[in-house]
Amino acid sequence: MKKFNVLTALLIMMIGNAFAQVPKYLNIDSDKLALGGFDPVAYFLDDKAVKGKASIAAESEGVRYLFASHAHKELFLKSPATYKPEYGGWCAYAMGAKGEKVEVDPETFKIANGKLYLFYNRFFNNTLDTWNKDEAKLKASADKNWSKLISQ
Repeated sequence: MKKFNVLTALLIMMIGNAFAQVPKYLNIDSDKLALGGFDPVAYFLDDKAVKGKASIAAESEGVRYLFASHAHKELFLKSPATYKPEYGGWCAYAMGAKGEKVEVDPETFKIANGKLYLFYNRFFNNTLDTWNKDEAKLKASADKNWSKLISQ
């Protein structure tokens, strides 16, 4: 009987996780994959964008992350919040300038004060450059805009 209760509980948890709603404000693809498959830990340890491997994946709050190594995956699992991008993975500049969710180029990023910021970079428009010109003001505005967005 005890085994039945444990198995039932595990089954209920698995079903619940399968149908868990991921917040709509996160920048993820249709497979609930974050960062376009880039390794969130590599940004911090390697100071570069590194594609993760599908065979080395982990889930946090219903979102999948890929990693370049098992060591990176273990670091992430110990403290996911440390490695997740600010503003749900949307362009930091756009969040600060207009409070908008704009797609990013995962290879255009900045680590500042232990946080990962991602930026739009296409068609001769690298928003990281603009962010760097007025970072303090844009960051304060982005923090305020993000708080409003996630509370809706």
